[in-house]
Amino acid sequence: MGLIQASRGTRDILPDEVSYWQSVEAIARDLLNRAAYREIRTPIFEETALFERGIGEATDVVGKEMYTFADRGDRSITLRPEGTAGVVRAYIQHNLHAQGGVQRLWYTGAMFRYERPQAGRQRQFHQLGVEVLGSADPRADAEVIGLAADILNTVGIRDWSLSLNSVGTLGDRQQYREALVAYFQPYLQDLDPDSQDRLHRNPLRILDSKDPKTQRIAQDAPSILDYLSEPSTAHFNRVQELLQRLGIAYQLNPCLVRGLDYYTHTAFEFQLDTLGAQSTVCGGGRYDGLVRELGGPETPAVGWAIGLERLAILIQQQGASMAPTVDIYCAARGAEAEAQALQVVQTLRQAKLAVEVDLSGSAFGKQMKRADRSGAVLCLIFGEEEAQQQTVQMKWLTSGEQIVQRQSELFDQISELREKILLSKPTKKI
Repeated sequence: MGLIQASRGTRDILPDEVSYWQSVEAIARDLLNRAAYREIRTPIFEETALFERGIGEATDVVGKEMYTFADRGDRSITLRPEGTAGVVRAYIQHNLHAQGGVQRLWYTGAMFRYERPQAGRQRQFHQLGVEVLGSADPRADAEVIGLAADILNTVGIRDWSLSLNSVGTLGDRQQYREALVAYFQPYLQDLDPDSQDRLHRNPLRILDSKDPKTQRIAQDAPSILDYLSEPSTAHFNRVQELLQRLGIAYQLNPCLVRGLDYYTHTAFEFQLDTLGAQSTVCGGGRYDGLVRELGGPETPAVGWAIGLERLAILIQQQGASMAPTVDIYCAARGAEAEAQALQVVQTLRQAKLAVEVDLSGSAFGKQMKRADRSGAVLCLIFGEEEAQQQTVQMKWLTSGEQIVQRQSELFDQISELREKILLSKPTKKI
């Protein structure tokens, strides 16, 4: 029987890489908590109808990319391809709108789309997203864009560019849709097959085509900005003004339509050239009609999602070290010495110090080599003599200083020990 491997389009995130993810998630959690966003956790699968109604049956996500199956009750179930629809379903089902005011929510987790796997894009992928439900104010658009910029900047990614557009209201888009069909119809045979199929189903998606020939044709297509109503134009102008006040640079991109039917008004993407074909690291926009479409009350909303795989790739490309920090390495040999060492280590861990114990039982020379490689600044050494005298050898790996300390006195000096460890550590940043 052959070796079983991870399914195509999925990958194991090994410990060395997980540390990058944990750092990103910790930074995002801190920033979002300070902005009064609350975490929500929704199921990994939903009824298929949720995504058909919410995302749109004419989209590539629903038509080509969803993992859909019948469960044992013959119900059509889909692994979530994105996070917004599930959050909105929960918002409606649990009457969060009845609490009044604005709901600021965030989530993180695995999503699933059947796509051709490549760097930064897998069939199981992970997103971190925010949703602001209950505000039509352009300040909500600017707030979520500002938060995305803060997260990217704080994790050390500052060479991003922000593309901005407005897709208006459903009424605006209907007029624009007719103009697009009229423009592209004479070029029908020159468009790529996907765009030919989209012409009458979802012509706005032609603007998002990656086919070079289609892109050249689309350059002269009508701009959606010329089809916005006065209220849509006023909303978009206010968003731009607020971004300028926040010092967030952006470029207008009338071809930016995003891939989901629920978007209205503002649409945006944060992009980086270093990601190649998968240049978008964060995308989102306003979706004022989605709550109503899914059976809830009229509720304006705006949000975004960041691809965590792509963010982890970017941080690794910068050469940042995210390895877990070890304060103390513990070397011990001999039954009694090893038992005492575990007692000491447990107390130190309870005092919020990071301690790694050598479990090899090998000679002290080999254990000390592992201590040097661990990144710890202090090594505690327990041998037979230390076990008899209830002492511990303390070797500072950064300076070579070595002293003998009674174990009981070590516990009395944990505050001083923590301070000395902190001062001995090299400065480290993301």
